[in-house]
Amino acid sequence: MIYATGQDWLGSSRKRVLLFGMSGLGKTHLSNLLRASGDWFHYSIDYRIGTRYMGELIADNFKREAMKVPFLRELLLSDSVYIGSNITFDNLSPLSTYLGKPGSQTRGGLPFDSYLKRQNEHRKAEIASLLDTPYFIERATDIYRLPHFVCDSGGSICEVVDPNDPDDPVLSVLEKRLLMVWIKGSDAHTAELVRRFDRAPKPMYYQPEFLDKAWLSYRMEKGQREDQVDPDDFVRWTYARALAHRQPRYEAMARRGVTVTAEEVAGIRSSADLDALIARAIDRQPDRKET
Repeated sequence: MIYATGQDWLGSSRKRVLLFGMSGLGKTHLSNLLRASGDWFHYSIDYRIGTRYMGELIADNFKREAMKVPFLRELLLSDSVYIGSNITFDNLSPLSTYLGKPGSQTRGGLPFDSYLKRQNEHRKAEIASLLDTPYFIERATDIYRLPHFVCDSGGSICEVVDPNDPDDPVLSVLEKRLLMVWIKGSDAHTAELVRRFDRAPKPMYYQPEFLDKAWLSYRMEKGQREDQVDPDDFVRWTYARALAHRQPRYEAMARRGVTVTAEEVAGIRSSADLDALIARAIDRQPDRKET
């Protein structure tokens, strides 16, 4: 790790950290808190994906739908209107809407081949955005004169890397430049995330091998053709399985950094609170390795 002790972290004039873990456990909340302190640059992986790498795809999808409406079609063809994505750190809906859900088109789903194409686009975009991190670390100091840097990763980071490969090209770049911090949720947190997702199912990225098995298993269990699948029901059915699939991958990634719990994160009220928590997490590393 780039900080050998908690004191090294506390005394550093350039703190650099990458937060990872399940979506909904506080990564973006902490990142916003740090940014608001005035000394931290907030680099959001999902925002980078949705602007730099998939922004045109997202906008083209909006235009494709608008072209189906005669009134909007005429305005688009005459360059009379502008259609774009208003994605922000806190509103990533344009990205998730483009990613979509597989299943019946009459229920708002995508043909599975089209869905796979978008999944692959997201995978490439996420890897590229993660590899852009060193550039933004330099940009934070060179342009904005901000000494500290937080990388707010997406929940799917563990799906686009090989956590068990010590030479993984993405993780190797990241761990040499940032302290990797896993926000670990409890069983109760997982259950709450599942309940929350069940109320409002959202598109997400899946590892290809996991997705192929889930798609086949779901349709066999339900006895449905691809065009009969209810998109919301499929992603609800898949969500808890996806969280279980990700857990050991997060754990393997955490061996390259430190772990804090979601309960600890819930008590953070300032950047100083987070500094102290990370220092404690670094200093308790030997105990974790012995267990």
